[in-house]
Amino acid sequence: MEKKTFTVPNIGCDGCVRTIVNELSQKPGVKQVTGNVPNKQVTVEWGDPATWESIKNTLKEIDYPAAEPA
Repeated sequence: MEKKTFTVPNIGCDGCVRTIVNELSQKPGVKQVTGNVPNKQVTVEWGDPATWESIKNTLKEIDYPAAEPA
């Protein structure tokens, strides 16, 4: 099981977080998704067959890309 917290600059409201949670929760292997609007952060917990790459790709597809670390 892997877990990652990351920033999503496009988060502006609870509806944004709901969209991210709904989309990522449908991915096989994703166990839990939570979001924090004020911090613009999302935490995802996943196992096989989900991968960090597939999660990042889904976020990009729904216009909520994860910020790349500097």
